[in-house]
Amino acid sequence: MSKKISWYAVYTKPRWEKKVHDLLAQKGFQSYCPLNKVRKKWSDRYKTVEEPLFKSYVFVRIADEEKANVRFVDGVVNFVYWLGKPAEVREDEIDKIKRFLNEYQDVQVEQMPDPRPGDKVVITSGVFMEQQGVVVSTDKKRVEVLIESLGCRLVAFMDKEKVAVK
Repeated sequence: MSKKISWYAVYTKPRWEKKVHDLLAQKGFQSYCPLNKVRKKWSDRYKTVEEPLFKSYVFVRIADEEKANVRFVDGVVNFVYWLGKPAEVREDEIDKIKRFLNEYQDVQVEQMPDPRPGDKVVITSGVFMEQQGVVVSTDKKRVEVLIESLGCRLVAFMDKEKVAVK
């Protein structure tokens, strides 16, 4: 019986991304720390350096039973959780990051904007998954979405991470 092996995002101590990547590799785990080539100016010259693309994150490809061993690696704080479970990252997403970084340098990572009233959104999980709607109102953690279907108007209150701005 083959084990299911998946990519997971691991949260690290600040500025430990490269060290954690090396320590995971030393322990026999397949890990990936996306590095961004950035041109830095020193007082007398310019130099291209590699910085982690995602601050405090490293990706590791493991089977479920190896999660405890990863947590004990020095510099690892914990797995990144999504909906109460360690967040799995699809193989194709890792490949896209690798291809993107091979093609471009000095890349900027920007946070997705919070939905605002009037924004069109797609619901990404739950019973209304894949449904489209319009944001009516928001607060710090929740969003009110108007969903028009079947000739009636439904208004759903949900966590912000369950919607994606179109």
